[in-house]
Amino acid sequence: MAPRQFLRRRPHDAVPGDFSPRYSLTATGEVWHDDEPTFVLNTQGGKLAVQRQLARAGPLSQRSAKTTLSLTYTHEYEDYTVTPAAVADPTFRPTLIALGLDPRTGRAKGLLSSLDFDLQRTTADNLLDAKHGYVATVHLEQAGKVLQGAANFLETTLEGRYYLSVGNLAVFAVKARGGSIRPWGNIDANVPFFKRYFLGGATSLRGWGRFEVSPLEKGLPIGGLSQFESSAELRAPVWGNLSAVAFVDAGNVWPTAWDINVNDLRYDVGPGLRYKTPIGPIRVDVGYQLNRIDGLVVNGKPEPRRWRVHFSIGQAF
Repeated sequence: MAPRQFLRRRPHDAVPGDFSPRYSLTATGEVWHDDEPTFVLNTQGGKLAVQRQLARAGPLSQRSAKTTLSLTYTHEYEDYTVTPAAVADPTFRPTLIALGLDPRTGRAKGLLSSLDFDLQRTTADNLLDAKHGYVATVHLEQAGKVLQGAANFLETTLEGRYYLSVGNLAVFAVKARGGSIRPWGNIDANVPFFKRYFLGGATSLRGWGRFEVSPLEKGLPIGGLSQFESSAELRAPVWGNLSAVAFVDAGNVWPTAWDINVNDLRYDVGPGLRYKTPIGPIRVDVGYQLNRIDGLVVNGKPEPRRWRVHFSIGQAF
């Protein structure tokens, strides 16, 4: 199921402006509540973004390639609490302290002040439901240091997607994404818990529930500082607006920065259905784990299931 989110990244106030044909400036104020399986996050703050767009012929095709560069300053006050199961176990308190959380309440709060650099190049015909083309992105986020704030880290993320039309109707789609967060001073507490990596859910490793794939502590996912995920799926029409999908996912999360090990991945496979609507395809996927995670605890109990069902809107990628 999709995560429970309220006012997530909804701008309270936005002031866009164009000060050059190729540049745009946007200021937003944000208030949101995010209820995830491993934490609850409340945020108040704002962003200031400068974006530049370029368009020229793509080197791999005759279609127009769009390149977007953006620089975003974030100034947000974060208040977050981890799952009650972690707080209820007294032996879990050293882990909470190491993660920068109050060992009695599992809570932390502070200022996130960061600068983001994003570069995206795409020839995809439709970013929400692509039939052909590619999307390549680079993301860098620097928090703390001269920017001040409670968080101090550098995040690097690379992602690539490719879409190939098969015949007149079917689409073969692939995705790969890797990322790492380096806490300054090698202190895990410098990375807020909600910034740590988790996989699993409707858009990654569909054989698991949301945020179930990560390093475990006493059976509970605590997130990591390196991640890699990849997916491939074949989308084919069935009848009218209905289409079928066959997919395979692979990926994992590791506890330390720049510690990606492609020989240590989780895998799942499964079928899915899509129903085309004006707001995007309605999606249902059934994922089956090929190699389960031993010792995983969900809702306070060991999780024996090797399959998950996900409902959502929009393609998985």
